[in-house]
Amino acid sequence: MQAIQGHPFEAVYLTLLFTGMRRGEVCGLLWDCVDLERGTIRIDKQLQNVPGRPGEFRLVPTKNSKGRTITAAASVVKLLKRHKAQQAEARLLAGPLWQDSGFVFCNAVGAHLSPHTVYHAYKRVVASIGLPDARLHDLRHSYAVASLRAGDDVKTVQGNLGHHAAAFTLDVYGHITEDMKQASADRMEEYIRKISNL
Repeated sequence: MQAIQGHPFEAVYLTLLFTGMRRGEVCGLLWDCVDLERGTIRIDKQLQNVPGRPGEFRLVPTKNSKGRTITAAASVVKLLKRHKAQQAEARLLAGPLWQDSGFVFCNAVGAHLSPHTVYHAYKRVVASIGLPDARLHDLRHSYAVASLRAGDDVKTVQGNLGHHAAAFTLDVYGHITEDMKQASADRMEEYIRKISNL
């Protein structure tokens, strides 16, 4: 987080880290899918390169073709409000060059960000702090692990990540649930000792 402070894509990376969105989903996110009053984000599309046409992108359905709505943490809502204000300033600076694309994350003239550009910029950041093997997708994994460790049930995490089934989420993050089971057993042990003097 320190390494991305002030980076042009800081809001992108923090949104990925704290919502679990995929790279194409965050690049394809439109303001009309964000309700800053309710704190919800509707994820029903992703930005994808048109096959065989380098540099040409289109909005397509999400990976499993099912939309989802997540309730964002208050800090994420605050981040997006600040980002929207900064985008309004960029719009004024760009003047007639501004493209009113509606993308939450865009370049200096309002056009969508390329998922490839977001990825390569991230790789430069992590390389600069000695983590060249870190993947952009690891931000999604970090979100899932943090959610599970915070006590979110697997079904909620599955829905937030957009996995097709809770079983898939358990397969990928089963090691975390094993830790949670041990923590649960430890809490039960503490309860038993309090009530039984065993």
